[in-house]
Amino acid sequence: MYKFSYETIIGKIYIAEENNKITNISYINILAEEKQTQLIKKTYDELCQYLKGERTNFDIPISPKGSQFQQKVWQAVSSIPYGETRSYKDIANLIGAPKSSRAVGMANKKNPIVIIIPCHRVIGTNNSLIGYNGGTSLKKKLLEIEKVNLKI
Repeated sequence: MYKFSYETIIGKIYIAEENNKITNISYINILAEEKQTQLIKKTYDELCQYLKGERTNFDIPISPKGSQFQQKVWQAVSSIPYGETRSYKDIANLIGAPKSSRAVGMANKKNPIVIIIPCHRVIGTNNSLIGYNGGTSLKKKLLEIEKVNLKI
């Protein structure tokens, strides 16, 4: 596994690759050998395009590691359209586990590939910006980037 870190307009990010797939995008350091691969660089380029409002989806092979439940949650979260949000309860209903809103929140918290798996688009049922690995102010910023660029 290889990783490389970059400074972005939202702060430092770490991108990791294993077997030609992105396994992690994180705001905290990832334990891996430091090396900028072509895929890591392409991922960084696409993230920069996203942050500038030039990209609404990603063309990157990903391989998030997690439990079967977490995989279901991340797949459901990945289906949230750019510029839209869903509640934790919405995601729980979508995966067929309507009483698992808290478990959905925990799976979201463990999302290893932030932004590409857009866990920032999951909010509280009362539209509150609760829970995000990068903090709620970063969650708000990512949602604002999408909202502004959706109108263009």
